[in-house]
Amino acid sequence: MINILKIKEKSYEIENLLKSEIEGISDYLFKNPELGSQEFKAVAFLTKILKQHGFNIIDNYCDLTTAFRAEFSCGEGPTIAFLAEYDALPGYGPNKVPGHACGHNWIAAGTCGAAIVLSKLKENFKGKIIVIGTPAEETIGGKVNMVEANAFDDIDLVLQMHLESNNNLECKTLAIDCIKFQFTGRSAHAAAHPEEGVNALDAVQLMFAGINALRQHITSDARIHGIITYGGDAPNTVPNFTEAKFHIRAANREYLNNLTKKVINCAKGATLMTGTEVHFEKFENSFDNLLNLPSLQKLMKKNLEAVGIDNFLEGGKKSFGSSDIGNVSQVCPTMYTELALNIDEICFVHEEAYLKYVNSEEAYDKLHKSIKAMVGTSIDILLNPTLLKDIKEEFNNLKRK
Repeated sequence: MINILKIKEKSYEIENLLKSEIEGISDYLFKNPELGSQEFKAVAFLTKILKQHGFNIIDNYCDLTTAFRAEFSCGEGPTIAFLAEYDALPGYGPNKVPGHACGHNWIAAGTCGAAIVLSKLKENFKGKIIVIGTPAEETIGGKVNMVEANAFDDIDLVLQMHLESNNNLECKTLAIDCIKFQFTGRSAHAAAHPEEGVNALDAVQLMFAGINALRQHITSDARIHGIITYGGDAPNTVPNFTEAKFHIRAANREYLNNLTKKVINCAKGATLMTGTEVHFEKFENSFDNLLNLPSLQKLMKKNLEAVGIDNFLEGGKKSFGSSDIGNVSQVCPTMYTELALNIDEICFVHEEAYLKYVNSEEAYDKLHKSIKAMVGTSIDILLNPTLLKDIKEEFNNLKRK
């Protein structure tokens, strides 16, 4: 009879032996930050390590130059994928240089570390271990392109963890559409011949007014926020071109689709009032909301508690943004978990102050625990076919049709 507990204990021992190498991944990426779609050093570093541990590498995965897929096959069985992120955020410090204030150095170390540890247990199960390197999470959202390229069609389960302000098994992300609006009018001298002009700036201002009126009639989870990126050249000239960019968010894709139509109608209404024309298009990928599976949350909680993580936020966090992992969760069972650092300073991811902590000893402590919990969850699923069957059934019942 298979003793799952003993296999997990063995995985903890293996992770302890790999401790320095795993921390080295976090440290290297932290000290070599690269912006989205420019993560060439990160990809070369990560794929070299994975190759040394027996993984087969597919470069330029899904035609993305800084994406990869690393595979370790242990025979016919479930396929479990760990998603690595490694892009940094721009503009920190006096010189406004990129930095990993979101902890993507930590994410890459955790997911690659979990896959490597699991590969050392190959004699205990049959299946396939995958690391998918997903670029530009902070900008275009590379996972969206990968979903559209069917990268997750052969994956049975996706695992990823992220640093945050709470231990959270019930994470929520908002679906988002990113729309650019360009209004075209006709130039004229604003003093001598204003009657000859068609004011594109009036159009964009009226669009904002329409959206502000709309806010009273949307659900409390929805968000509409935008900026004018171009408003004209000179105050004595009627602007013939203006541009605005909006992020439109909601708790689920179905509602967001309707809300985005209403925002577009605000733009169309502004053209009727001003005589302008409008062109609109997406300027970034659309993200879906994260689909949570209670069966996976229960399983991950058990494995986190086994390595000393508790005090979980109940009911999911009350404030949330958007992430391209939401798109993955709509096509493949996904367990996305957030872990908190035990620090005294009140600061959050994306803030400059957080850079002091994402590559610290405290971050390493949570890094090793996250790996052990992800490996433990994987072992449960790999060695218990009924678990995966139940997870997939739940996923098929909850996913968007």
